[in-house]
Amino acid sequence: MVRVIAVFLVSAVALWGQFARGTWKTDLSKKSIDLSELLSGGPPKDGIPAILNPKFVSVEEANGWLAPSEPVLMVKHAGEARAYPLQILIFHELANDQIADLPILVSYCPLCNSAITFDRRIDGQTHTFGVSGMLRNSDMVMYDHQTDSLWQQLTGDSLVGEHTGKQLKLISSQVVPWNHFAENFRDAKVLSRDTGYENRYGTTPYGGYEFSNRLMFPVTATRKADVRPMERMLTLILAGNVRAYPFEHLRRNKVTEGKLNDRPYVVFYEPTALSTMDARTIADSRAVGSAGVFSPMLDGEKLKFQFKNGKTIDKGTKSSWDIFGKAIDGPLAGKQLDSIEHGIYYAFALLAFYPRAELVGLREEALRIPAGAQQPQQPPTGTLGGQPPFF
Repeated sequence: MVRVIAVFLVSAVALWGQFARGTWKTDLSKKSIDLSELLSGGPPKDGIPAILNPKFVSVEEANGWLAPSEPVLMVKHAGEARAYPLQILIFHELANDQIADLPILVSYCPLCNSAITFDRRIDGQTHTFGVSGMLRNSDMVMYDHQTDSLWQQLTGDSLVGEHTGKQLKLISSQVVPWNHFAENFRDAKVLSRDTGYENRYGTTPYGGYEFSNRLMFPVTATRKADVRPMERMLTLILAGNVRAYPFEHLRRNKVTEGKLNDRPYVVFYEPTALSTMDARTIADSRAVGSAGVFSPMLDGEKLKFQFKNGKTIDKGTKSSWDIFGKAIDGPLAGKQLDSIEHGIYYAFALLAFYPRAELVGLREEALRIPAGAQQPQQPPTGTLGGQPPFF
């Protein structure tokens, strides 16, 4: 208990020390949360440097330093595709970029495994973003350079400051293995390792985290479920309704179909994408897989899918489909399904931010933790281990 209290005290002192140093112009009178929910992650404001002027290289050049199954975040807009390797984002967490007329914020919180892309415009004005050094429920808290308002990375909500109550618009993006991206988008741009910083790109500071059962920072939870804290959960949010599937379910089924708020969807699973939080070198990590979510509607007709003989096919024409929702052979070759926005988060983050989510493929437990209760763990050293803090 003494050690738990010490963790909170150190975090609280570090947090308020950041505000007290006068480096913030945040309007603290405007907030949607209690400021005590904000904890220091260790680094100060901009201690994790966001990328403000990204440089890019060709697919051919990136092939020299990206392993085939390494995960990259893909963004497509105005006929252009770009890849943002997680081996770079794990050290920067934010990349401020622009594709054609669209200013985007590529974000990645390793602690929650949340790789999300937002529109950087707020009320019509383009903003740039940095890493605050604060966490809430073990998720990165971002800030905008224009007002120092604080933003929750996983949800895009402004928590404190001038923009409190606003939410950044999601931009469709997808985490995929590098070789799949490279083969399908040969003329694409890839975020360069030339960031202006010396980092050991290709390695991870979070070795062992994904397959442990211990969180590195305190999380508030009001719900339990029979799932590992770091189990990946594919999450759909449609018209306020939230449904989530554990990756174990996707691995078993390969193709998952459903309807949420009268909107049909299909999930394609791909098994080879590597974890960024397993072995010290990402290329040596275990495969955890990736997924894409698409509308099954094509030319006014609803397609039905199945996984057969190692391929995802539609039952009507027997055309084969890839992880990007594109038909790669058969009568429908070249046809493209519309993407549906989704997130892939660790289970603890899903239950912290979306406690009422419908969980598919899990055995729910009736036990609940009182609202507001904290179940912290001391930040571990070396390889993580131990028992789940609240799952």
